[in-house]
Amino acid sequence: MNFLDIAKNRYSTKQYNPDEKLSTDIVQQLTQILQLSPSSINSQPWKFTIISDEKIKSEIANVSYHNLEKINQASHLVVFNVIDQVAKFEQENLSQLPEGAVNYYNQHVKPLGDAGIKNWMQHQVYLSLGFFLAAAASMGIDSTPMEGIQPEAYNNLLQHEGYTALFAVAIGRRDPEDFNQPTRKPKFRRPLEEVTATI
Repeated sequence: MNFLDIAKNRYSTKQYNPDEKLSTDIVQQLTQILQLSPSSINSQPWKFTIISDEKIKSEIANVSYHNLEKINQASHLVVFNVIDQVAKFEQENLSQLPEGAVNYYNQHVKPLGDAGIKNWMQHQVYLSLGFFLAAAASMGIDSTPMEGIQPEAYNNLLQHEGYTALFAVAIGRRDPEDFNQPTRKPKFRRPLEEVTATI
């Protein structure tokens, strides 16, 4: 299947089959894909938490608003976390980058101040989200990106010092009766001429 067909068939899964778990091999592949995600100046200001433990997944589900059922049904939950302190990023990530990347950061990102730098770091994590969703779809894995979470509660449960949760993605195999799949509910997108321009 070419990528256009994958894009046409990918959707945000609303119902998972709780009896179908992803294999260890598939999860390891997805973990490596996350590690290889692109980011501006190769900044990588992230930590990814892959959760399969049903007890922890249930605790996370309880602080995920309307996403509770999807998380409990899904095979795994991936939490995308971002570095929450500029000093930590500069000491641990920036210090490992080549001179050109450091110069770019100092000239174009650092002048934005702490709030601007944190916003820039969050953008990098969103790049990894798009990369991950596309990769999962290419492997025939269903997914649901979720911003409907309680970050502070996630942080308390996950205990990743120096990081804060941004969003999560449920992954697994869809319930064949899922009402949201394209064969039952056609995708709605704005017309091509409204969202693209050729110059």
